[in-house]
Amino acid sequence: MTPQSLIVIDYGMGNLRSVAKAFEFVAREESLDVRVAISSDPEDVRTADRVVFPGQGAMPDCMRFLKDSGLEGAVREAARSKPFLGVCVGMQMLFDHSEEGDTPGLGLVAGRVLRFRPEDRALKVPHMGWNQVRHTRGHALWQDIPSDERFYYVHSYFCAPMNPALALATTDYGAPFTAAIAVDNLAATQFHPEKSHAAGLCLYRNFLNWRP
Repeated sequence: MTPQSLIVIDYGMGNLRSVAKAFEFVAREESLDVRVAISSDPEDVRTADRVVFPGQGAMPDCMRFLKDSGLEGAVREAARSKPFLGVCVGMQMLFDHSEEGDTPGLGLVAGRVLRFRPEDRALKVPHMGWNQVRHTRGHALWQDIPSDERFYYVHSYFCAPMNPALALATTDYGAPFTAAIAVDNLAATQFHPEKSHAAGLCLYRNFLNWRP
C-alpha cells in the first residue's frame, strides 16, 4: 500500500521542523503509514494527500513570502480539495484581511484578523503561554481531547470569522476569541499543537486520521 504523503509547507516562515517532527512521532507511535516532508515546491503541495500550513511572525511578511515563493496558487487549491490544517499565522492567512499591516489574506474564510486590545491592562500582548481551549461543537479533531484542555499560544492577533458557526473552540483572553475553525476539508488552530505536549500530539494524530 502506498503511504500517505503529508506536506508541511515551507514558504520561509514558521516552526517547520518541530511541526514535521511532531507528525513523524505521531505516525510512528500510531503505526500509520505516512510520509512527512517539508517542501516549498508547489507541485509537492498539489500532489500531497494532506497539507499543513504553519506560520509565525508578521502577517505582511508571511503573505509576501507566500506570493514570492509561487506557492499561493497551490495553497488555495489544497485548502479547497484535501485535508488541510492551518496553524497560528497559517490560520490567520486564510481570512480576508488582517489589521496587522492592513494586509489582505487569502480570502478562503470570510472574516477579519484583529489585534488584541484588552481593557484589563494586566493582560499582556502578545498573548503567550498556556490557556484553556473550550469546544463549541464536536469534530473529529477533538477525539480524545476534552474541552478546556490547555494548549500553547504565541500571538498578538486573533481571527473573527464572519460566520461564528465555523468556530470549533474558543479561548478567553480578556474576552472569548476563536481558537480553532473548521469548514469542510479545512481546519485551523490559533494555538500551536506542536508546542502543546500530549494534547497537541493527539490533535495531530486526529488530523492524520481525519476523513473529511
